[in-house]
Amino acid sequence: MITKRIIPCLDIRHGRVVKGVNFEGVQDVDDPVALAKFYNESGADELVFYDITASVEGRGIFTDVLTAVASQVFIPLTVGGSINTLEDFDRVLKCGADKVSVNSGAIKNQRLINDAAKRYGDQCVVLSMDVKRVNGKFELFTAGGRKATGIDALNWAREGEALGAGEIVLNSIDTDGVKQGFDIEMLSAFAEVVSIPIIASGGAGCMEDFKTLFDTVKGVDAGLAASIFHFKTVNIGELKNYLAQAGINVRR
Repeated sequence: MITKRIIPCLDIRHGRVVKGVNFEGVQDVDDPVALAKFYNESGADELVFYDITASVEGRGIFTDVLTAVASQVFIPLTVGGSINTLEDFDRVLKCGADKVSVNSGAIKNQRLINDAAKRYGDQCVVLSMDVKRVNGKFELFTAGGRKATGIDALNWAREGEALGAGEIVLNSIDTDGVKQGFDIEMLSAFAEVVSIPIIASGGAGCMEDFKTLFDTVKGVDAGLAASIFHFKTVNIGELKNYLAQAGINVRR
């Protein structure tokens, strides 16, 4: 039985961890280095680090912040934000990342996924997708959820897998920060069209939401959340105990 993963996410803006609702109303939360250390000690299975304004501002990731965060964690670290070339992969991997998340850069240049998978292995390439319902369809967005692409997100997920992505982080813009549960409908639709691991993101508000996620969508391998962990609404250790008691296989 595959072990389900619990993954906190650090959304970084100007060197600080921030959080919003539906990708808007972003507010300051904490120092990323201190928070990374806390999650490393709290039983998180992995950690995700997103420089959420790097693409919009047309710059590279703040490597000093990333290096400091990587020095505090001994669990897999996924990093994303303005990843457009293999040189960008090199830079963040040398800073301590274990996996690299691509979004806008892969849409502009699909060969980036394929080339990176060949050089570093598909386990290193994470396809991050910000998805919102538009006219009854799942549409792909970029620039931190600000820009509609007109691309059918289900088709893009299939293409990403075919190109060599090792897993997908599926961010539901509709449920992000709302804390009313993961977007089960959306996640189920994607689980039907890809076979690589899916990390569910957007909507977690309590421990029961993770149980519902893993019980309902068998193709989901991990649950990612931010604010409920940042603000101590849910303790990761307690969450894992709860899930284990419910018969869900988690690492403890």
